[in-house]
Amino acid sequence: MTSQWIEIESDDGQRFDGYLALPRAGRGPGVLIVQEIFGVNGHIRSVAEQYALAGYVALVPDMFWRTQRRIELGYDGPDRDKALSLLKSLDIDRTVADLGAGVRALKARPELAGPVAAVGYCIGGQLAYRMAAQSMTDAAVAYYGGGIQNLLDQADSIDVPILFHFGDRDTSIPIDAVRTIEARFAGKANAELHVYPGAGHGFNCTDRASYDQRASALALGRTMTFLATRI
Repeated sequence: MTSQWIEIESDDGQRFDGYLALPRAGRGPGVLIVQEIFGVNGHIRSVAEQYALAGYVALVPDMFWRTQRRIELGYDGPDRDKALSLLKSLDIDRTVADLGAGVRALKARPELAGPVAAVGYCIGGQLAYRMAAQSMTDAAVAYYGGGIQNLLDQADSIDVPILFHFGDRDTSIPIDAVRTIEARFAGKANAELHVYPGAGHGFNCTDRASYDQRASALALGRTMTFLATRI
């Protein structure tokens, strides 16, 4: 696995950064990793590298570049406060467009051999959902995507395979909201939803106190199987 920062051209002719991790085989299908609110930090870079080790060409666009480039934040104290402030100022439509630019950058890479999926965490999960609704990727995976329950009017627009992961102890996403999402996608052949008992928000992140090894391992295995069999 090798990694590097690359430049991505936005719709409005500007350039921003993305963290690219390449598989040892040199070529593979693509995964656009959509970050949490804490920037392209060490954890999110390690997620990209994990997918590269599994044979994917993985790219993490710098989501907050229009406010501050390459920001890296921790999960507590002032860093968390700053992350929440960045989230409040985020232009969602513009951010989705920037992520679309990331998909185009992936598709232009000579290393890409196959489809491109979006895998998002936290706000990135919601953004991956929005991208699926706009057919920007060939599949989407949403880890504890907050606010999806308020965007179910977009569900009928999602034709690509989509996978949801939620913890039943997530204080940011009430279990009633998860059940609403589950009911909306019930019976849809392109959708899967898994709920992890005892897991809280951010259960996949090894740098958080809420990290849950069992839920993280199960979700990763299901995600890898989903990507390998559904696209």
